[in-house]
Amino acid sequence: MTDAELAADLAEKAGKLLIKLRSESSLSGKQLGDAGDRAANELLVAALAESRPNDGLLSEESKDTDARLAKERVWIIDPVDGTREYGEGRDDWAVHVALAIDGRAAIGAVDLPALQLTLRSDQPIAPPSCAAKARLVVSRSRPAKEALMVAEKLDAELIPMGSAGAKAMAVVRGEADIYLHSGGQYEWDNCAPVAVAEAHGLFCSRIDGSALRYNSRDTYLPDLLICHREQADMILDLIANAANG
Repeated sequence: MTDAELAADLAEKAGKLLIKLRSESSLSGKQLGDAGDRAANELLVAALAESRPNDGLLSEESKDTDARLAKERVWIIDPVDGTREYGEGRDDWAVHVALAIDGRAAIGAVDLPALQLTLRSDQPIAPPSCAAKARLVVSRSRPAKEALMVAEKLDAELIPMGSAGAKAMAVVRGEADIYLHSGGQYEWDNCAPVAVAEAHGLFCSRIDGSALRYNSRDTYLPDLLICHREQADMILDLIANAANG
């Protein structure tokens, strides 16, 4: 398989495993989320070790080491993005499988198991047109202050949603126009979504407009903007003006 085919295949297999576990388990809530994280991580890590033994690996659910830092190719995975949503029986969670090459989110797959849908960087479609009234997808529980400010300036509709992958794919799928996050993410939260979104023609950056870089020693990557390219300069200007008072 190509790298892109492998990413999609593994994301789909992990997603099916998670759906089966959730339907058959007596667990719920955090216990179910933890069990799903472990099971999906074991599947993904073992498969990547077999299929791409010379590549590096960064997983939310595995102990990190410095070994990946010397690698040009590093798989970055989140076995369950949205563990809370998964444990609560919701649909807005995802499986992320990405390959960063020389620090860039080059290849990715985001599986939305509850929707039986996998979005892939090797099968892009043209992004839908912006809605007449902008739609901005935000966290269900902690909308970023920058997102609320941009929504107010644009008179945008707020769409609460669960995991980072689900929110990013809402923009790819045309259910939203903007995903703006600040306040805490790690590389595994957004590497696969960024690879998919960029392949589909969307704009992706930090909220100061700088590039998103992966396979860093410090995996904290706290902020993110995904939007239509024609919106990007306007949104970045709004954020910069707010930051400057």
